[in-house]
Amino acid sequence: MARLLADPPIAEDPSGFDLIIKHGHQDLVQAVAFNTYGDRCATGSVDGRVRVFNRHREGVWRHCDNWTAHGGEILDLQWLPPTVYPSLLASLGVEGRFKLWAEDPAAVAGRRFASAARSGGGGGGGGGGPGSGSGAGSSRDAPSKAAFEMRSGSGAPFRSFAMKHDEETRHTYLALLAADGTLSVFENEQVENLSNYAHLDEWDVFDGPGGGAHAAGTGGGGGGATGGAGMGGSSSSQMTSGGPPARGEETAFRVRFDPNPEVCYTALRAGVPTDALGLVVAAMDGVKIYRTRDTLKSVLGLSTPGREFYLAAEIGGHRGLVRDVAWAPGNIRGYDIIATACQDGFVRVFRLDTPVAGGDGRGGWSAAGLKQHAKRASEDDAGRQGGLSEGQSGIRAGLHRSRTHEDRRPSGQPGQIRHVVKEIAKLDSHRTPVWRVGFDDDGQILGSVGDDGRLMCYRQTSDGSWAKSSELSMVKMKMAAP
Repeated sequence: MARLLADPPIAEDPSGFDLIIKHGHQDLVQAVAFNTYGDRCATGSVDGRVRVFNRHREGVWRHCDNWTAHGGEILDLQWLPPTVYPSLLASLGVEGRFKLWAEDPAAVAGRRFASAARSGGGGGGGGGGPGSGSGAGSSRDAPSKAAFEMRSGSGAPFRSFAMKHDEETRHTYLALLAADGTLSVFENEQVENLSNYAHLDEWDVFDGPGGGAHAAGTGGGGGGATGGAGMGGSSSSQMTSGGPPARGEETAFRVRFDPNPEVCYTALRAGVPTDALGLVVAAMDGVKIYRTRDTLKSVLGLSTPGREFYLAAEIGGHRGLVRDVAWAPGNIRGYDIIATACQDGFVRVFRLDTPVAGGDGRGGWSAAGLKQHAKRASEDDAGRQGGLSEGQSGIRAGLHRSRTHEDRRPSGQPGQIRHVVKEIAKLDSHRTPVWRVGFDDDGQILGSVGDDGRLMCYRQTSDGSWAKSSELSMVKMKMAAP
């Protein structure tokens, strides 16, 4: 009996897990991304190489392609939805270049994503916008030429990106966050045309005239308090980062889009447009939430509609670098949920509401009524702003367009809707620095990974808070001989 207890445990059938045992990278794997269906996996290594694996019907993962995407460490990867043809994979390297890789399904395995690059095809970008790329190396170690490439025009390299595709309008949005706090947003009306990214907006997420931080009432309180006031509230936020990081200082940047196709019904009731974009940005130890409002700009005497981001809420209370942020899908609950991973060892979950004034809450909660209310509010705001913008034309309009780093704090302008953010959970299951957080496709399960090497899963309880539901850890053990 003693010998039986001392024997190593026999491994159970891992039917619930699919393993890519030999990924083939020669260095540390830094980024991993799955597509929407979970049957394609892309891995990025510190050596700058990307490898793609496909999951077949028998449950076996097979190697599809690999190529040198960047000259150094790969920071992030993201698949575009499978409804976009051809399949597109986005990557960001430590050198600060953002690249899009298009798959050629007619090519043989091993040359699908990089075949066009090796033959000299594809386009590139530089100098902060779309353009012609350069330097597609023919050797194995030289980075391949991507279908689309962009580098920062502010002089600071990109450190995070996010993409969102609207299935209804077929528009694709790209957000790029640079190391100096410059956040650039681009829009593509024809996703098949990879070089057709138009500049939508740009601003500075740090404090000062561009960042709009330290606004009264936009934070979630200091020290992890469970309360907080939104835009226009009575509480003042905790002071966060005062500006771009100093040379040699450890940094952390993250940007994520609101993944929901439309805003929640309470936001519609408050006047947020149905197609409004949402962004959550983590820069150093501060987290800010932005949303778009409809605007009218006069160019050469003609009024053209547009969109502009404004600071909707600011989240304070983090006592370390914020390593990751996540915006939960499934906003049918009537409010949005945002989670953060902090170096202080806590996973924080916040609730984002858009309170409706007493007089604006009448008229029922039907879908038609909500959309009609949002449309009417947008038309009223556009009318008021149109009256203010009629005089802008010529040189004045050009100067207005050039003010990319203007103040984004709430100033009572039309379309700036009041938001309230509240901390609903502060989870310390890791007790070590937390590096990644993410929600499932329904927004019901929250996962986090920390320095302890464990995957923690949390679920929302009946009272609205979040609690740990399961834990997964990888343990090396010597298996018993059969």
